[in-house]
Amino acid sequence: MQTDQLATAEEVAEYLKDIPVKTLAKWRSEGLGPRYSKVGRHVRYDWADVRAWVASQRRGAVSA
Repeated sequence: MQTDQLATAEEVAEYLKDIPVKTLAKWRSEGLGPRYSKVGRHVRYDWADVRAWVASQRRGAVSA
């Protein structure tokens, strides 16, 4: 992963441990998931946004 380049949906799906590309598309349509950009008709992700989104998904332990 070169963090200075934009990532494709396929690259982000692989980074997220094989989350289906269709799931990323669904998240985009629902306003969920990492921030993305449209470059023409292509979807691209900034690696910093992907990492920030992953960090925002952390959850604390649930008290018993």
